[in-house]
Amino acid sequence: MATSAVAQEIVFALRQKIARIEGTLPERLARPAGTPSAEETMVLRRHGVTVVQDLLLTGAENFDTALGGGLPKAALTEIHGAQTRDAGAVAGFALALAGLLVKNAAQPKLPVLWIGTHEIFREAGFPYAPGLHARFGIAPENLMIVEAPKLADAMWIAEEAASLKALSAVILEIRGNPHKLDLVATRRLHHRAQDSGRPVFLLRQAAQPEPTAAPVRLVVSPAPAALRWTITGPLPDSIGPPGFAVRIDKSRNALPGQFTLEWNADERSFEERRPDGLGSKNNGAVVSAPFHRTDIAPAAGAVLAFKPATDAAAPRHQPSRKEHAAHRRPRRAG
Repeated sequence: MATSAVAQEIVFALRQKIARIEGTLPERLARPAGTPSAEETMVLRRHGVTVVQDLLLTGAENFDTALGGGLPKAALTEIHGAQTRDAGAVAGFALALAGLLVKNAAQPKLPVLWIGTHEIFREAGFPYAPGLHARFGIAPENLMIVEAPKLADAMWIAEEAASLKALSAVILEIRGNPHKLDLVATRRLHHRAQDSGRPVFLLRQAAQPEPTAAPVRLVVSPAPAALRWTITGPLPDSIGPPGFAVRIDKSRNALPGQFTLEWNADERSFEERRPDGLGSKNNGAVVSAPFHRTDIAPAAGAVLAFKPATDAAAPRHQPSRKEHAAHRRPRRAG
């Protein structure tokens, strides 16, 4: 039974891949209960054996399609920042991916391990704990931060942590293009992520692309925030969700592409920005539409201001007779 289920998964994933190439709708198959959908799997050849790999769906359909269905969960993924000032956008994008993992995980309380050196945290700062849960759905107690004195220590910790299934994700943040982080070192990280079934996100500040074992490399930079949308259209002088300019620089299953994504903190999902640049397609009303009528309330008409009352017309305060008597009543002495 298990062999038959795996065979159906492989055939279904192959049909999905062929359909994406031909631009046709694939035939649907009956799926075993409890197995991930075909959109969340990828067929790979590993050591001569065909395996089905789980994918992380970001919610942005065109972006996921360009990646071949999504980001691989059990793999090393590089997230680059071309300049040091892009470190905030790179870190926010990685935290959003970690929030997606926590949202869709069977055990959402598995912690996220963030590893960096003294240089990294002095330059870019630490993640802001109070905003983790509100923006990304990550409880502050579920984010473990390791500040290593040297790069070699940070890499050793990342390799050991990548083989643990007790973590939901491992984030290793480095700066530039150090010689120690070569093709052999990234291959070790990638293989350990495959064995544990957990993702490893390699954040690189001010780095240049170089050969690594990561199947996917993304270049992330901040995008200008668009206007927030309501049921009547864009709200003037407002600030919409955080925007990320994401470029697919390397992928084994897709061609390079450029996308502008917005993070929806309420849905904990990415959304693509509208073609007109005014906001995401799904960033709609801030209040629900009326269900008992089709039309919205009409706009307010002219506003009239009444002339304020003058001091002469205003009634003066007149104390009562009791107040006069109380003020004039002689006080007892002794």
